[in-house]
Amino acid sequence: MLLVLLRVPLWNQAVQGDDVYYFAGAQHAQIDPLHPGHTSYVFLGNEVDMRGHPHPPLNAWILGALLAIFGDLREVPFHAAYTLFSLIAAMAMLALARRFVPDRALFATLLFLVVPAFVINGNSFESDLPFLAFWMGGFARFIGAADRGDRRQLLASCLALGLASLAAYQAVVAIPILWLYVWRTRRDWRPAWWAALTPAIVLLAWQAFERLSTGALPATVLAGYVQAYNWQTLTAKLSNAAALTVHTGWMIFPLLVLVAFRSAWPVGVAAALGGAFLDPNPLFWFTFACGAMVIGWCLRNWRDFLAQWVLVFFAASLALFFAGSARYLLPMAAPLALLAVRETWRPKLLWAAFACQLALVLALSVTNYQHWDGYRQFVRSLAPEIQHKRTWINGEWGLRFYAESEGGLPLRRGQALRAGDLVLSSEIGYPIPFTSGGGQLTPYRELEIRPTLPLRLIGVGAKSAYSTASLGLRPFDISFNPVDRVRASLVTALRPELEYLPMNSPQASQHIVSGVFELESGQWRWMTDRATFLLKPPPQPKPLRVDFYIPDTAPARRVTLMLDGQTVAESTFEKPGTYSVVSSAPLRAAGVTATLTVVVDKTFSVPGDTRKLGVIVSGAGWR
Repeated sequence: MLLVLLRVPLWNQAVQGDDVYYFAGAQHAQIDPLHPGHTSYVFLGNEVDMRGHPHPPLNAWILGALLAIFGDLREVPFHAAYTLFSLIAAMAMLALARRFVPDRALFATLLFLVVPAFVINGNSFESDLPFLAFWMGGFARFIGAADRGDRRQLLASCLALGLASLAAYQAVVAIPILWLYVWRTRRDWRPAWWAALTPAIVLLAWQAFERLSTGALPATVLAGYVQAYNWQTLTAKLSNAAALTVHTGWMIFPLLVLVAFRSAWPVGVAAALGGAFLDPNPLFWFTFACGAMVIGWCLRNWRDFLAQWVLVFFAASLALFFAGSARYLLPMAAPLALLAVRETWRPKLLWAAFACQLALVLALSVTNYQHWDGYRQFVRSLAPEIQHKRTWINGEWGLRFYAESEGGLPLRRGQALRAGDLVLSSEIGYPIPFTSGGGQLTPYRELEIRPTLPLRLIGVGAKSAYSTASLGLRPFDISFNPVDRVRASLVTALRPELEYLPMNSPQASQHIVSGVFELESGQWRWMTDRATFLLKPPPQPKPLRVDFYIPDTAPARRVTLMLDGQTVAESTFEKPGTYSVVSSAPLRAAGVTATLTVVVDKTFSVPGDTRKLGVIVSGAGWR
C-alpha cells in the first residue's frame, strides 16, 4: 500500500534526467529490435555512438516495447508499467528481511521503501529501477536457494541476475557478494558457485553477439568515451568518493545511523572535522560523517555478510563510477536497512526515522516533479513556434526530449544558424557555447522554474551531489534560487560591420556563421575542417587573408580560402607554425555582405576533447 501511495500520485512525472537517451535507443528498437544501441545521438553537442552507452540494452527494450504498444510516450501508462519494477524490488526486500531480521521484517522493508533514490529515481525511465528490481530478485532467490539447496530457486536467481546484467554493467559486482554468501552457508554446493557467475556470462555473451553482428564491442566503445570525456580523472574520482560517502549517510535517516552504528562514532567525528574543511555546510559534513560511520562500522564487522555486501558494493562504486550520483548506491539500500533494523530494536526510534525520511523524500519528490514539469510546460507553450520554425535545443534532459518531440533538433558544436531560427536554452542543462550564425539573438520567451519548496536536488547555484558530484557534495541543498532558467531566443538578421574579424572581437558572434569554437586565452579560436564568416566588403578591393597557427599536434597542412563559394587562395605548409594565407590579388565582393570560408585538409582530436580540430585562427577578412 505504501508503495502504491508513493508511486501513483507521480505517474504523470515528466521525462527527466537521462531518460532522453534511453528513448533514443527505444526508438531505434522499433527498427532494429535486437540492436537498440546500434544508432547514434547527440550528446553535449557531439554525435556519439550509442553502443558506447554506459548501460546494456534491457531498458531500451522495455521502453521500446511500451512505445510499440502505445505508439508514443504516454507518461501515465509508462510510469504505471514501471511501477511493476518497484513492486518486484519491494517483494524481494520483504523476502530478504524475513531471512535476516524475521521479527523486524516490516521495519526493514519500510526503511527500504523510503530510501531517497528509490523514491525519486523510481519515477524516472532510466535503467536504475529495472536493474534494482532484478538485482534484488536475484539476491532474494539466490540466498533462499543457498539456504535450502533448492535448484529451482537457483535457476530463478540466474534468470533475475541475467536480466540485471542486461540493465547495468555493475551487476557483475553481485558475483563476489554471492560467493561470500555461498562460502558461509553451502560452500560444497558447486551449482551455486556457477550460478553466481551469471552476470558475467550474460554480459560476455551479449558483448560477443554485438561484436559479431555490429562489428564492435560495446565495452570498447564505452571505454573510448570514458577516456575522451576524462571521466576517470583523479579529481572526478575523489569527488565521486566524497559524494558516495554522503549518500551512504542519508540512505537511511541519519539519526538512525547515529544510533545503529554508534560504535563507529570516532570515525564519524574525524570525518566531520575533515569534511568541514571541504564544505562547512552541515548538510555536507554531517552526512559525510554518517556515511563514514557506516563504512567504518562495516569494516570493523567485516565478517558479517550484510557488512560484506555493503563494503564490496561501495568499493566497486568507487572504482566504477565517476559522478557520485545517489542512484548508483541503490543496491546497497537493502543491506543498510537490514543492518539498521537489526542493530536498533527500538520501535519508537524506527517509526520516527521512517516518518522523518518519508516526509523528506516526499518533499524532495515534489521539488523534483515541479522541476521536470517546468520543461514540459515551457515546451508546450512554444509548440506552435517549434512546429513552424527551425528550432535548436541547447540543453539536455526533459527540455530536449519534449522539444524534440515537437520537431526541435539538438544543437551541435559549430552548428550553422540562420535568421529566423529559434534557440531553446537551459542555464543548467549543460548548454554548449555557440555563435548566432552571423545574426543576433533576440529574447523571445523566458521561464524561471522555481519549485514551491526551497529544497534542491539540482539547481542554479545549488551544491547538491544528488545527480552529479561536479555540482557540489551535499546530499541535496536548500536554496531560494530557481532550479533553472529556460529561454527561447530568435536569430534575427544583422548586417556585418567588420571587414577584418579578429577572433577576440566583441562582435565575433555576429560574424561567425559556423565551424569555429569558443574564444580561448582571450585571443584565438580553434576551427574545425571548415569555418565560415560573414564580413562587410571593403569599398575598394583589398587582399583577403586568414591568420592562423598550426600546432605541433595538428596534421593540417593545406589551407584554402573561398569567397562566396569561389576558391580565391590556397597554400600548403611543410611544418607547424604561424602563417597567413593571402589572396594573390585584391578582391571585393559584389553584394552588401560577403561569405568567407576557410577550409583545412585534416583534423584531429585530443584526449578529453571530442571536437574535430583543424587549426587555431586569430583573424580573417580583408586587410
